[in-house]
Amino acid sequence: MHFIRTDISDVIVIEPKVHGDARGYFVETFRQDKLEEFLGFKVNFCQDNESKSSKGVLRGLHYQLAPAAQTKLVRVIQGRVLDVAVDIRKNSPTFGQHVAVELSGENKRQLFVPRGFAHGFVVLEDDTVFAYKVDNYYSPENDRGILFNDETLGVDWKLEHEILNLSQKDKVQPTLAEAKEMFEYGVNYYE
Repeated sequence: MHFIRTDISDVIVIEPKVHGDARGYFVETFRQDKLEEFLGFKVNFCQDNESKSSKGVLRGLHYQLAPAAQTKLVRVIQGRVLDVAVDIRKNSPTFGQHVAVELSGENKRQLFVPRGFAHGFVVLEDDTVFAYKVDNYYSPENDRGILFNDETLGVDWKLEHEILNLSQKDKVQPTLAEAKEMFEYGVNYYE
């Protein structure tokens, strides 16, 4: 596995080694020991999630507050998405900035999204299967979000807004400036 720090160094692109031949391919999609060695701290994933969506579906930008904050390790099994992580750690030097990475069944790339980030993705191909690990269970009372098209974030979702398909909840999330509950930079949310 190859680990690549993005422009926001806490967000990591992971490129697993794919072994392929005429029969197909084999890939290790997760190695906790290698990930923790690279990160320098433990992450205890407790749940795997999977969704299937058509082109234009946009899910996000979501996060959970502490003590239910979540780390996510996301990947695409089939199809293609643009995956986005937004730094929502107040006083962070990269507060309000984002990382956007194309993940696909073909490139097998993954994105490590740590606690303190809002996360979302837009589906770029029909019949896309998206899978991710989390290190905390879903907590409705700690569930929060940021409006996907907040102009201060400057996210280019790569599709025209007219074809985007969002849940009602995601259409009315607050902007970053309106969000009252986020994270503090420098606080260790892993203890």
